[in-house]
Amino acid sequence: MVNREKIKKGVRLIIEGIGEDPERDGIKDTPERIARMYEEIFKGLEPPEEELLKCIEGETHDEMVLLKNIPFYSVCEHHFLPFFGYAHIAYIPDGRIVGLSELPRAVDYLAKRPQIQERLTKELANLIMEKLRPKGCMVVIEAEHLCMSMRGIKKPGAKTITSAVRGIFRRSQKTRQEALELINKDK
Repeated sequence: MVNREKIKKGVRLIIEGIGEDPERDGIKDTPERIARMYEEIFKGLEPPEEELLKCIEGETHDEMVLLKNIPFYSVCEHHFLPFFGYAHIAYIPDGRIVGLSELPRAVDYLAKRPQIQERLTKELANLIMEKLRPKGCMVVIEAEHLCMSMRGIKKPGAKTITSAVRGIFRRSQKTRQEALELINKDK
């Protein structure tokens, strides 16, 4: 659970630490604003409000399902700066399917915590395998990291691409290639 008071105290210390006046008109409410923002962007640290990847009862399918260009925002745990981009998810059901909004909901939940992109990719693939028990899944995430764009190496626009493949997507190059072609179509 987010502790607003601790965040406000910490932000005030940062404001003082950079040499600003924490009582200046434009800044005096910043600790409260940041505390509310952290409560929102780190919502994934709390248990989900609803079950993730709830299957549709009575519906089945056994061919590829692909949802691409799912926008997400997360915070890098190393510098507490945002990284953002798109997740692409493909799975081949073994009968069980979910409503399409369930996949972006899972992306949002897992992204709303201090993260690294590699872990986010794996967590999403593992969640799909656990909850849907499909023949396989593939998750591809492409993101820009502000810790690389605005500081350090300063390379805005550079994209990091990670993937996690499970089941048939790992065993079958043809299946993996089909998903990648669909992801890259119309880019």
